[in-house]
Amino acid sequence: MKNILIIDDEIHTCTLLRKILIKEGFDVDVTMSGSTALKMVKEKHYQVVFCDYRLKDKEKDGATLSREINLLNPHTAIIIMTGYPDVRIAIQFIRNGVYDYITKPLNAEQIVLLANKAYLHVNNIRDNNDPIATTVVTISTVVNAQGKLHESEHVFGNSSASKELHQQINLIAPTNYSVIIFGETGTGKESVARLIHSRSKRSTMPFVALDCGSLTNELAASELFGHQKGAFTGAINANTGAFQQANGGTLFLDEVANLSYNIQVALLRVMQERVVRPVGSSIEIPVDIRIIVASNENLPQAISQGKFREDLFYRLNEFTLTVPPLRNRLEDLPLFVETFVKETENELQRKSGPLSPELLAYFNTYSWPGNIRELKNVIRRACLLTPANDTIDLQVLPEEMIDLHKPVQKKVEKVNPPVQDNNLNLKAIAKQAEHEKIMTVLREVKFNKTKAARLMNIDRKTLYNKLQLLDIKFKI
Repeated sequence: MKNILIIDDEIHTCTLLRKILIKEGFDVDVTMSGSTALKMVKEKHYQVVFCDYRLKDKEKDGATLSREINLLNPHTAIIIMTGYPDVRIAIQFIRNGVYDYITKPLNAEQIVLLANKAYLHVNNIRDNNDPIATTVVTISTVVNAQGKLHESEHVFGNSSASKELHQQINLIAPTNYSVIIFGETGTGKESVARLIHSRSKRSTMPFVALDCGSLTNELAASELFGHQKGAFTGAINANTGAFQQANGGTLFLDEVANLSYNIQVALLRVMQERVVRPVGSSIEIPVDIRIIVASNENLPQAISQGKFREDLFYRLNEFTLTVPPLRNRLEDLPLFVETFVKETENELQRKSGPLSPELLAYFNTYSWPGNIRELKNVIRRACLLTPANDTIDLQVLPEEMIDLHKPVQKKVEKVNPPVQDNNLNLKAIAKQAEHEKIMTVLREVKFNKTKAARLMNIDRKTLYNKLQLLDIKFKI
């Protein structure tokens, strides 16, 4: 039975939610008292609880009640309802075990979506043996039942984390909701976005992907909104921006946190008004698009640091997906390895041998900082270096993975480091100091160039130029 408990001191809210959720097949109980709610939770198992943040019950407000329900049943998904959205409060809720929160006034479609999402989440926690096929990772081919390759951008795993992700994709894809996809570098965020698009009503229309991390402040407005001929120096021809290119379909903005504050303001206006104004033009052009964004950063934290607009976050955050890192779903590793080996065999037009037990054992102890992308590259390299039909062994691994005792960090090579001038002139001193500073920042962010550039308040192009000038090279 799909049991939901609604706790709110406003009777019309309880009535509305009960009516909406009963139509979706849920068994719904309601109460306006926090104390009564605790008794009900002790007597009956609820998979999902909707709880008002500001209950009039002096002894049991929403925050206290959510903690006590979580202690009684950690597997219950608690959703806080509040008319006072505050990202700091939201973060505190999550830390205290709350599954999600929703702002008032309530929207029926959002309520249904969130209830189903929470119910799937609870079921996956309680039943890790569910045989439903699951997650998405970035690759170009998958293996069918006959072991042959066919064109696709996804491969499905069997872990509980993969199952939940795929079920949530199926849930959100048919809607027109904006989606935020969180995940580490290399987990396949763009692949998830493409899958959402392919399963939506917009699947026959364009899917346009834009890497915001590669955009300078000067280029961002033109790339997003387009520009007129002569709008600025170098604008020899008119340019159609990503919003117009994606009209009718889906626009995917990767690393959205890298957009400047001014561009964030413009993006918010486009989302609200659904019109774009190309740079240098006075004409507003209507656009009909779905927006999906991705980030490997904590956006609520970026908001608290003043790097990301809170109103833009709430506009984008109609639904959130998190792509799990490879180290959290190692049970999917054999399938991923098999798929990448077959894909590489197809690419090289020759048969590869089996992976040695030692190599497979190492794969299961390695932390995979580059996630699925790193695994795919390692397999392709290993198959290339190993003669046809020979066993693939440890010696074909990249240098940074050879240490068997611990996961190895990305290895840094200093090729011709800056030479100290014997006279210690100012240029030599400055060059050495710049070299050391860049290396320190790169190590702090695990050699993520986008993050490093942002911390040093420069764009990525400037960072690349400095890396080349100072002869700094490192293996990824």
